[in-house]
Amino acid sequence: MLEAAGAALASFADPMMLLFLGVGVVVGIVIGVIPGLGGTGAVAVLVPFVFVLEPNQAIAMIIGAVAVVHTSDVVTSVALGIPGSAAASVFLLDGHEMAKKGQGGRALSMSFLSSMIGGLVGIVALTLVVPIAGPIVRTFGSPEIFALIVMGVFLTAMLSKGNMIKGLLISAFGLALGQIGVSPVSAEYRYTFGSDFLTDGIGLVAAALGIFGLAEIIDLVAKRGAVSDEKIALGGGWAQGIKDIVRYKGDVLRGSAVGVGVGTLPGVGSTAGSWLAYGQAQAFASRRKNSRFGSGDPRGVIAPSAASNGIESGALIPTLLFGVPGAAPFALLLGVLLIFGIQPGPRMITTDLDVVYFIVWAFAIAGVVGAAIAFGVARPLAKLSFISFPILAAALIPILFMSGFQEPLDLNVFYLMLVLGIIGWVCKITDIPRAPFLIAFVLAEPLERYYFLTVNAFPSGDWLARPFVLVILLIIVGAIAIPMLRRLRRKKGSSDDAVRLSEQSDMQAPPFVDMFVSVCALAVFITSTVMSQGFSESGRLFPLSVGCVGILLSLLSLFRDIQRVRNNSGFGRFDDAWVKRLKVVGVSVAWVLVYIWLVFVLGLLVGTGIFSLVFLIWVAQMKVWKSIVYTACIVGALFALTEFAQLVAPVGYLL
Repeated sequence: MLEAAGAALASFADPMMLLFLGVGVVVGIVIGVIPGLGGTGAVAVLVPFVFVLEPNQAIAMIIGAVAVVHTSDVVTSVALGIPGSAAASVFLLDGHEMAKKGQGGRALSMSFLSSMIGGLVGIVALTLVVPIAGPIVRTFGSPEIFALIVMGVFLTAMLSKGNMIKGLLISAFGLALGQIGVSPVSAEYRYTFGSDFLTDGIGLVAAALGIFGLAEIIDLVAKRGAVSDEKIALGGGWAQGIKDIVRYKGDVLRGSAVGVGVGTLPGVGSTAGSWLAYGQAQAFASRRKNSRFGSGDPRGVIAPSAASNGIESGALIPTLLFGVPGAAPFALLLGVLLIFGIQPGPRMITTDLDVVYFIVWAFAIAGVVGAAIAFGVARPLAKLSFISFPILAAALIPILFMSGFQEPLDLNVFYLMLVLGIIGWVCKITDIPRAPFLIAFVLAEPLERYYFLTVNAFPSGDWLARPFVLVILLIIVGAIAIPMLRRLRRKKGSSDDAVRLSEQSDMQAPPFVDMFVSVCALAVFITSTVMSQGFSESGRLFPLSVGCVGILLSLLSLFRDIQRVRNNSGFGRFDDAWVKRLKVVGVSVAWVLVYIWLVFVLGLLVGTGIFSLVFLIWVAQMKVWKSIVYTACIVGALFALTEFAQLVAPVGYLL
């Protein structure tokens, strides 16, 4: 074990390894500042490059991005009051209040250091867990792994921001989309509609970029302006922030412990963990009767900062040891490891222990380097939010589509990404969490495969009585029972936490939109269930099961929506602000569609050049000469990626 750890550390003596780790850190920090994209967006943008890198270089780059994204997403929350991610919304309470008092530097200083410490605590936990858990997980067979996957899908949805039914519904949708393509248990294609493009299934990168990246771009371009119009100086107090870390070291460690604990539970995520850490810090302060939470208390920044990165490092435990992603970015990491033939799970401790320790060291180094970089670039990063988002979108749209193209090398993936982007945007306005979708999508194939391995190895069904399987069943039962009991005890209108944990867009959709979504989901699952009748007996089992569960959840969701309509005395309607926004969203989608058609006809480089120039002049209202220079930079960057990074640029029908 020490030998593997030493060998993994020695690999960072290679300057190229540190270079790729640094690239991941920089991308993670920059994208972490852009509201909505977050860790999933950072990893998804980098995934196409893994196809042209050595395994360790690619893993270092991905880990570098994941390790720092929660270090930088606090910048806009504190300085501007605009959360860089849903998890960073907790910093609006005390971090932003400190910035208003001229103590923004102090808040950021505390946050960067707490985040780094939280990440390191999680890494230490993983290092300690490996030798302890090794003998246990080596005894795991297909029943235990199948049970873990079920728990991962289930907990992700159950604990998703107070919207349990919609969380389960979007998980079922992710499982259904994950079943498209070749069946893992029978020699047949499913849900391909005769399309060659769908025979290999939907690519993970395209799904992640569509449901997260494009959805955010559509949402932000619709606003047209900058992410923030309010300019607040970061203020001073950077040295005081370092002293605060020493003064409140107990809150740093407790926040880190909460984060690591939450991270080990698949799918709970950084948003819930940050608020849990904030709540425990508030409770401790209340006992000491010196709480100033909500008005600029340093502990309100320290605890969630430590937790946010503790969650990311803690999430490595279920991802690497059990093959169940702890959060959405780790679903992509799982995909990257599989690309290189590395199977996360119990066998990884035996066969790829060096990779485990390589990831441990990469996360630790990236956390320290990321914190140091964040200190230096906090001010310029905050200015990113003053840039009109259409200016950023002119570069982000081509990069996202080029990234999504690399896996299938088929232009039809552009349409798929756009559809998923629209679905993701609808999820935002209807408060449906998207992380359960991605995790269920990734786990769809192993869920089905391990089920058949289990029932074939244990035809009598006695696998259900295995100790670890029983433990997981108890956890699932507890996850169902505890919220129900709390709901029974909870008074009406006391769902503040659910509201805070939401990743909902800033405008709430009227009730009829929720009903429309439930009806659409019902139609999708009825269709998938009917189509599953055409598959073989073994190939039909999971599509039929997911379809039936989806129908049941859709009906429950519809029933709940009808209750909401009754409580609100009507279906509601789009007010003037909504009508205006829908028009702009429609125009945003149309622009993306124009870009797709340009690439179809003229290829990526020429299509991007024409699109970016017109988009910058027309939508971003940038001056002509600046638009020309900026467009040249975008096209030049894409050309460099094709020439030096060996990415493939789509070829059009004419060029």
